Amino acid sequence: MTMSPDGWPLAEPYKTKMIEWIRLLEPTEREAALRRAGYNPFKLLAQEVYIDLLTDSGTSAMSQEQWGALMRGDESYAGSVSFQELERSVGDVLGFPLVLPTHQGRAAEHVLFRALAHPGDIVPNNLHFDTTKAHVLTAGATPLDIVIKEGEDPEGDYPFKGNLDLERLETLLRDQGDRVPVVMATVTSNNNGGQPVSLENLRAVSEIAHRYGKPFFLDAARFAENAYLIQQREAGQASRSVGDIAREMMSYADGCTMSAKKDPMVNIGGFVALRDEDLYRRLRDFGILYEGYATYGGLAGRDLAALAQGIREAVFEPHLSYRVAQVAQLHATLREDGIPVMSPAGGHGVYIDAGRMFDHLGRDVFPGWALSVELYRERGIRCVEIGTVLAGRDPGTGEHDYPPLDLVRLAIPRRVYSQAHLQQVAEAARRILLRRHDVPGYRFTYEPPTLRHFAAEFAPLG
Repeated sequence: MTMSPDGWPLAEPYKTKMIEWIRLLEPTEREAALRRAGYNPFKLLAQEVYIDLLTDSGTSAMSQEQWGALMRGDESYAGSVSFQELERSVGDVLGFPLVLPTHQGRAAEHVLFRALAHPGDIVPNNLHFDTTKAHVLTAGATPLDIVIKEGEDPEGDYPFKGNLDLERLETLLRDQGDRVPVVMATVTSNNNGGQPVSLENLRAVSEIAHRYGKPFFLDAARFAENAYLIQQREAGQASRSVGDIAREMMSYADGCTMSAKKDPMVNIGGFVALRDEDLYRRLRDFGILYEGYATYGGLAGRDLAALAQGIREAVFEPHLSYRVAQVAQLHATLREDGIPVMSPAGGHGVYIDAGRMFDHLGRDVFPGWALSVELYRERGIRCVEIGTVLAGRDPGTGEHDYPPLDLVRLAIPRRVYSQAHLQQVAEAARRILLRRHDVPGYRFTYEPPTLRHFAAEFAPLG
């Protein structure tokens, strides 16, 4: 049982005002759903899912303050009151004076890389997640992952496995700096377990990037969780507020992209925030072309208003304390049951090392995908593979772009599921572990050329 700092059992720092009924389908119904979906969890219908851990993006429960803001949204086409509220929130919480709203995070990435990246460029990041990588590739550039070696070790308990390798960054900028349009860091690092990046590392990355004249941007979808983990893990930070730490994180960056469907807890929305007026104008021109006018960015005024409130709530410490503890409790339970997980626990989910759990399956038959199917088959749990399927293919060779690990992410929506739900998840994983050698690998029956995990179809081997 997870305990709060004062020695009492951990409890949600909120009470429930509304519920949504969920139903566990019978095993035969789940098997039929898997076949119909081509064994792809993305293609399952929502009503076929019992516990949905596919993503923490856009799946959070909004607060009464956010619902109130939604009702007060100003639907003016240009210069709405809701946009002004968003500007103030971004300025107060993140410290950026300029903000360009977009309909979601990948749209923010599209606008940024449309303006900055060109064929032949190299974009370094700790670990590019799927849409970031796809937008870099679509621009004709090369995404380069430079996470520290500890970030590829699933078992070690190094506290900041999201850190960038400073030596590799320095070498890249010294030797090929003319090919680097921007330096990125994803906070927290999604590909390897929601692992945080330390303040010390962000400060050093910023110094190196700026010494070589390169802008430094954060993929800041989970900035508040990163700030909370800094408070808990980094020397000298325990007495500081999460809000202060978040602002310092942002102070080292020239801008950030934001999927506001994560830490700000809205169901739709994103933005690019930055400091430089000239760069803002360049991005604004692309934003107007693809997203709509610069003060609404593909969002209704009510969505902007809920987002403005959500940014402020993202750094609310009782929420973060409970959320991160909930993730840590599931991580500890799985680890105690002998299920290999990415350690230490990150901020937004638990990552099972499917390659180690299914050591009888080669990487070319996708052990992570196999585990994601089995969790649905066992208990109606939907999750996502973060492994060979998601990584796609090398554009030069056409071969699988094998990542260091084949993981399965159990992404926990904010303010949605109870500890009892997560106990069901842990029990399902334990039962699969007992029959792991009977689990088959998978092959493609349909493979899209880009972001293949969203729409691919599969068949079990044997």
